[in-house]
Amino acid sequence: MGATTAPGAGADVTPATRMAAAFCSVLRGAGVEVSLNRTQSFLEALTRVGVGDRASVYWAGRATLLGDPESIEVYDRAFAVFWEHRRSSGRPVEEPPPIQVTLATDEESEDADSGDGEEEQPDGPVIHLRYSDVEVLRHKDFAECEPAELEELRRLMDEFRYRVPTRPSRRLVATSRRSRRPDLRRTVRRAMATGGEPVRREFRRPDRRPRRVILLVDVSGSMEAYARVLLRFAHAVIMGRTRVEAFTIGTRLTRVTRELASLDPDAAMKAAAASVQDWSGGTRLGDTLREFNDRWAVRGMARGAVVVVLSDGWDRGDPTVLAEQMQRLHRVTHRLVWVNPLKHTPGYAPLARGMAAALPHVDRFLEGHALDSLENLVAVISD
Repeated sequence: MGATTAPGAGADVTPATRMAAAFCSVLRGAGVEVSLNRTQSFLEALTRVGVGDRASVYWAGRATLLGDPESIEVYDRAFAVFWEHRRSSGRPVEEPPPIQVTLATDEESEDADSGDGEEEQPDGPVIHLRYSDVEVLRHKDFAECEPAELEELRRLMDEFRYRVPTRPSRRLVATSRRSRRPDLRRTVRRAMATGGEPVRREFRRPDRRPRRVILLVDVSGSMEAYARVLLRFAHAVIMGRTRVEAFTIGTRLTRVTRELASLDPDAAMKAAAASVQDWSGGTRLGDTLREFNDRWAVRGMARGAVVVVLSDGWDRGDPTVLAEQMQRLHRVTHRLVWVNPLKHTPGYAPLARGMAAALPHVDRFLEGHALDSLENLVAVISD
C-alpha cells in the first residue's frame, strides 16, 4: 500500500481528526505504542465528546490509546504538554492548525526518508502515521488472505500467549492463608518447636488442576475458506497447553489430537488432512455431535471442560437433533463456546437452521474470521 493522504487531509478535515492525528503523533514520539486501530477508536471518541473540554479529551484518549497501566505516566505528561501548547499557540483548541496526514508502512516510510527530497513540500506541518503490515493483517478476513499472508498468520498463532484454565481438585495442599480447612498435622508439627504451644495455625486449601479444552472444527464445504486456518489454530493450542483435544466435524466425527501433536506444523496439518475423510463435504452437525456425546463427551471427556465449536452453523440435518445434542453437551461442560467466522459480516443474524438451533445452548458466541478474533477466543478459553 503506497503512502496515501488520510480522508479529508488538506481539505475539510474536522477538528477531531486533526487533534487525533496530532496527539497520537506526540504519544508515539514519547515512546507509547499507538496502533492505527487505537487511533481510529480515539477519533470516534472525540467525535462523540468533542475537542473543547480538557477532561473529556483526556479520558477519551486514556480509554482508547493505552494498552497497559505503565504508559499512564508518560501519557499524562504528553497530554499536559500537548494541551498547553494548543492554548498557548493562540488558536482555540476547537480549531487546531491545518495538518497534513499521510499513511505508510514502515518500509515505505524508510524509503521516503532516504529519498532525494525533490518532492513538493505541502503547506503546514506534516504528520506521518506509520502502520505495521502485521497490525493490518491481524484484522484481515482469512477468506481474503493471500497464501503468503496465511503463512504469516500461522506463524503469529504460534506466538499466542496461552494461560491454562484450572478447576478445583479434591486434593488439598498447604496454604499460609486462613481457610475453612485447618491442617492439624502441620499445626502440631510446628507446635513441637515451641514447647507444644500452637503459636501458628496451619491451613489447607483445594489444589487446582488444568481444565480440559476441546476444539470441534467444522471442515465442511461451507467452511472451506476457514477450515485449514482454524485447524492450524487448533495445532497452536495443542502446542501451547496441556489437556487439549481436537476433533473435526462435518458428515462424520474425526479425532485429530494425535495428528496435530507433532512439533512440525506442516507435518501435523498433513497428517490431520490425511485422517479426515469428509473434508469439504456436507454438514450434519447434529449427527456428529451425537456421536461425540455418546463416545466421548458424556462419558467423561467433556465433563468440566471448555468446549469450542468452530463452525458457520450451516447444517443439512434435522435442527431438532442439533438442539438436543447441544443441550446434552451443555449440561456437562464448564463453558460451551461457539465461534462463527460469519458473525462479523455487517447485518449478520443467526438465521441458519443449525445456528438458530444451537445458539440457546451456547455460553459465548464469538467471531472467528481473523487473527484478532482468535486472540479474543484465546482469552475466553483462558478465563
